[in-house]
Amino acid sequence: MVDETSMIGMSRRSMFQMIGAAAGGAAMYQAMMTLGHAAPTTYTGPIKLEGDPKGTSVLVLGCGVAGMTAAYELRKAGYKVRILEYQNRTGGRSWSLYGGDTYTELGGATQKCEFDSGLYINPGPWRIPYHHTALLSYCREFGIALEPFIMVNYNAYIHSTKSFGGKPQRFREIQADFNGHIAELLAKATSTGKLDQTVSKEDAEMLMAALRQWGALDKDYRYVKSDESSERRGYAKKKGGGLTGEPTPSEPIGVSDILKSGMWASLIPGMEHHWQNTIFQPVGGMGMVGKGFGKQIADLVTFNAKVTSIHQDGKGVTVNYVDATTGGNPQVATADWCVCTIPTPVLSQIEMQVGNKLSNAIAAVPYASAVKTGLQFKRRFWEQDEQIYGGISFTDLPIGQIGYPSTNYFSSGKGVLLGTFLAGLGNGGLNPVSSFRVSAMSPEERVKFAVKHGAAIHPQYETEFENGVSVAWHRVPTTLGCSSSWTDESRAAHYKNLCEIDGRIALAGEHASYVGGWQEGGILSAHDAITRIHQRVMSS
Repeated sequence: MVDETSMIGMSRRSMFQMIGAAAGGAAMYQAMMTLGHAAPTTYTGPIKLEGDPKGTSVLVLGCGVAGMTAAYELRKAGYKVRILEYQNRTGGRSWSLYGGDTYTELGGATQKCEFDSGLYINPGPWRIPYHHTALLSYCREFGIALEPFIMVNYNAYIHSTKSFGGKPQRFREIQADFNGHIAELLAKATSTGKLDQTVSKEDAEMLMAALRQWGALDKDYRYVKSDESSERRGYAKKKGGGLTGEPTPSEPIGVSDILKSGMWASLIPGMEHHWQNTIFQPVGGMGMVGKGFGKQIADLVTFNAKVTSIHQDGKGVTVNYVDATTGGNPQVATADWCVCTIPTPVLSQIEMQVGNKLSNAIAAVPYASAVKTGLQFKRRFWEQDEQIYGGISFTDLPIGQIGYPSTNYFSSGKGVLLGTFLAGLGNGGLNPVSSFRVSAMSPEERVKFAVKHGAAIHPQYETEFENGVSVAWHRVPTTLGCSSSWTDESRAAHYKNLCEIDGRIALAGEHASYVGGWQEGGILSAHDAITRIHQRVMSS
């Protein structure tokens, strides 16, 4: 949450931080990069690589969504394709941790996920907006089943340690009261002629009628304790049947208390274009996207291939790599062209024969830090005790968010929550703890940290918790961060250079797009890169 002083004269940077704390790192960086705002992505349908490449070969580095898209489309067009992948699986950041999985982070800490069968956590992407049409089209083509993801749940919580005695408030209460008070203030300004220069008399009458309905105001245009306001925020005594069925209206939170709490910031995510319904998730976890794509190109992949150098000349590309698990003697892969999707923080550490413009661009794009922690509980108490089915609770505690599963509703078995989602640097208000500070803890400490702080919102944590796993993204060896971190300045100076083909090498990935932090960006960048390579092949 923000404090009162941070709301007065809020700077552009503060607004970005607020969005980041409320909606996560990807949203913050999208806002910083002015990414398209209320516009869908540029995908208009399957790409067409027409013409015969006559046996031209392409080496793809990386088996995330961008790399697999490139390989799939190139092979369809008649190219000879090979993929080198650092890990022993497909999908890259499109990844889920299931019971029995193991994961080792930088520093050597190894976790074994102990979730029960069918339960999982998505350490990376966990939702697909309805307007990410490229990804959705591949999901349809590859038979990747999707289901709704609940982003905004009116019965979830907004929580501030500094307001209301630290007691969590229901999302619907904060939204109804904030909207109601704003509607009342605007109605007063309209009725006293303060908006005469802005709206006509006729428009003012229509505005007053609209404000009364939108804000649940009474006949005197006041937002007060009433049936109208309680229909939005909930009743103190719920409606029932028989002689005791009459409800009791609830008391709204005062306008000053609402504003000072800063809780209104957590109303923003559902309004941002990327978070607007409908949002989807793959049935069984985001790892199903990696697996679904992977089935299409499985025979092309060399796994556990850690790239050590990339060289090129006028005839082709040579890549040296070693076995990521056993080391051993360097091995060599060659091709006429190369599509490199290795994340820039890792790529910047690899010997690479490219020009200064591309080399400088790679070095200019760090990846953001983020931490996610999954917690398994003995029962789905958030549903059984609190009627929360999917959605997110927001807090100024150093866990950032609690995400509730949008699947297996009413199950009598165990359940897994997203117990921590922190991104970027702390700002002292909405997100008081830097994700770097939390990721510096051991995995076991991060899990205990999530349980300790989550209990302030759900006291059931203390008795229901069983086990957990935690992923700190700047400790992930294959990416060294969760997503690209462009600024307006770095994008202006380096973006075009990053995307330009250098000799026989083209880069792709979400970092080479204006849809940073999303799988859609990786797909669109791959389409762009291979289209331009194909044009060069055809012209030669």
